[in-house]
Amino acid sequence: MKHCPKLELRGVTKTFQSKSGALTALDSIDLDVRAGEFVCLLGPSGCGKSTLLNIIAGLDQPTTGQVRMDGQVVRQPGTDRVMIFQSAALFPWLNVIDNVEFGLRMAGMPKGERQATARRFLRMVHLSDFAQAFIHELSGGMKQRVALARALALNPDVLLMDEPFGALDAQTRDILHDELQAIWADTHKTILFVTHNVREAIVLGDRVIVFSTRPGKIKQEFAVHLPRPRQIESYAVVDLSREIMAVLKDDVLASGRDAEAQLLRELEARVVGDDVL
Repeated sequence: MKHCPKLELRGVTKTFQSKSGALTALDSIDLDVRAGEFVCLLGPSGCGKSTLLNIIAGLDQPTTGQVRMDGQVVRQPGTDRVMIFQSAALFPWLNVIDNVEFGLRMAGMPKGERQATARRFLRMVHLSDFAQAFIHELSGGMKQRVALARALALNPDVLLMDEPFGALDAQTRDILHDELQAIWADTHKTILFVTHNVREAIVLGDRVIVFSTRPGKIKQEFAVHLPRPRQIESYAVVDLSREIMAVLKDDVLASGRDAEAQLLRELEARVVGDDVL
């Protein structure tokens, strides 16, 4: 018996209306994601990656096409799909543990059970000692750990992560790469992760889905068979990043987008460095 994918995207197209006319952000996206798979979405700015994540989350609807989760059409947000944004979006008037408990309290979970659940996930993200701290007392990386703990506490089937480490310094980001790989291995969650960073996608993903310039289409998929845990500076990661960068560069140069093309030329010269798209 054939099992259906956790997520099925069929012909997903999104067109926005503006004063200057229709703008197509996504064009006929077909994608299957298996249960427990870690998939990274990679592409130039404005290619519709975040729009696609919003559609999967049920925060927006496709103009045409469908998203199905476990065979059911996604029409609205649900706790089976939880989004983590680049900004941690925490409540500054609540301390850390109350932030993690928030969704559980809204769901009506008894106090003792939700506190135990929150503490379990704070241990998972190594923030047990900061349970009573307030958000302004935390570093950027710690805030993202709180956001991750809050999301995991809801026990979603799918985590949707929209450039969650994009604003962090390289050292903090590398630490969070290690921690996220460990959490994924422990929880077996299905994760879709949007990033502009080629090597971040390789370090984290089972697959890297490369998008074209706008309107966003799936240009190519790369399966990542490197052993875990992966490190962003490893030679194998750098080698694969060169291959993916070549695909991105060809697409952007062919599109004639001068600013993006210049950026990619600069990145090509230092792809062994910290390549951020």
